[in-house]
Amino acid sequence: MTMEAQAIVNVTGNAASRIRRLLKEKGLDGYGLRVFVGGGGCSGLQYGMAFENETTDGDFVMDENGVKVIVDEMSSQYLMGATVDYEDNLMGGGFKIENPNAVSSCGCGHSFKTGAQQSAGGGGCGAPGCH
Repeated sequence: MTMEAQAIVNVTGNAASRIRRLLKEKGLDGYGLRVFVGGGGCSGLQYGMAFENETTDGDFVMDENGVKVIVDEMSSQYLMGATVDYEDNLMGGGFKIENPNAVSSCGCGHSFKTGAQQSAGGGGCGAPGCH
């Protein structure tokens, strides 16, 4: 059973606009943005995002600025209060996640550590798995 939820992950207006445009360009009617956390990266955990049109038991489904956002139960622990934004600059554009639960993150912006991991140590930028 999927669960309607208050915003676990917020999506800025700029990111929502870009997501809606991508969905339209790709003809992905009915799809949403799945935001998740997985093991790996140079800091121990890494972010992931994908377009999906199916949910599974335990998923949280939110509407953020007109975008369906899907977060699985495990990832919700790490993403509570996070914000997905989109930046367009001279070096190229891209999505980024601002996460209040991350106590440190790699310069690549795709991996992070939480307080529970702080004492575990780990690599740094340039470590295998850093994007």
